[in-house]
This record gives sequence, structure tokens and C-alpha cells, in this order.
Amino acid sequence: MSQDVVFDLGGVVFRWQPLVLLQEFFPEQVRNEAEAREWASQIFQTFHPDADWAQFDLGRIEPEPLAKRIAKRTGLAEADVRHLIASIPTHLLPMQGTVDLIHELKAQGHRLYYLSNMPAGYAEHLVRVNPFFSQFEGGIFSAHVQQIKPLPDIFATAQARWPLRGQPVFIDDVQHNIDAAHEHGWQAIRFESPEQVRSALVAHGYLMG
Repeated sequence: MSQDVVFDLGGVVFRWQPLVLLQEFFPEQVRNEAEAREWASQIFQTFHPDADWAQFDLGRIEPEPLAKRIAKRTGLAEADVRHLIASIPTHLLPMQGTVDLIHELKAQGHRLYYLSNMPAGYAEHLVRVNPFFSQFEGGIFSAHVQQIKPLPDIFATAQARWPLRGQPVFIDDVQHNIDAAHEHGWQAIRFESPEQVRSALVAHGYLMG
């Protein structure tokens, strides 16, 4: 049975390990995982559409003023924050298991899309350096539409832009995004690992075991 499958990117298709990243960049301030969690909440912030990092994902603030805001809030050196922001694209490496799953779904006749909270510069880098984007029929980056998950308007934009059939399957690693997809009438799978998602797709009859 052919199905439309919509992938989140960060944390699903691409590795996103902010706690590891912060311990690498700020070894003096971030000495363990507990401190990394505290700093991550300050730098990246939990979701709120008015938060600095959400504004970056929405395309409403550039890296330079973002670095100034974060440095002012956290006391970190502005130059260090700029370096962190600039280094994130190369940290977002593909997860081979998910890339294999993308190819497998495509080969079995499913139509694939992506729906990602991502600033424009990061988005352009990822599309440029990863040839598997050719497997997607289309996709939406938050910065390009100035809409963001889990707010409902980005799901409505996806629904209007893509020729989706019935209830697409949405794969994301963040629960509030999964909840938003369900509220929009989509099916959804909370990503834990490529193997777990593949098993769920097999269980639903969308992939051969």
C-alpha cells in the first residue's frame, strides 16, 4: 500500500546532540551532562514562538543578533556563541539507518516529504551536501515559510502544498510535534531509532518485513 511519509530532519534524519555539542564547545562551563542540560535550556530554550532560537528557526533573526541575545542572557562570550551557531550545520550528520530507511521507503513506492524547524542557512547547507534529498517529493523548512512546529499553521501549509493522500505518516522525535500532527489528523510515529521506526512501519503494513 503506497503511503505518504513526512520526516522531521533534526534528531531523525540528522544527528542532533546538543548536550555533546555544548560539552565540546564550553568545557569549562559545561563539565557534565547535568550542566549541559541546564545550558541547553538557556541557549536553545524550550519551545516558545517568541524564544530567540525559535525566531532563528522562523527566519526572523540572523546569526549575529542571535549571538548577541544569547551572550547577553547567558554571560557566555559573544565570539564563542557565534562560533557555536556557525558550527552546528557540520554537526548535523546524517544517521545512516534513517537514510537507508528513506531509500527503502522510496523503493517500495511511497512518497516522501520533510517538515523541519530549521534556519535558512542550515537548511541550504543540508540540502547542498546530502544527495539523498533527491528522494523527497518536497519539503518545508520553517525559515522559508515563517511558520514552526508544533503550531498548526505549518501543518496546514504542508497539507495545502503537497498532494497528500489520506492520513500521512509523520515521523518526529519531539512529543509536542507528534501531538500536533495527531491534532491535524495525521498518523505519527515518535522517533527513537531507525530500527524502531522501521518496525513500526512494518507493523502498520507500510514496509515489507
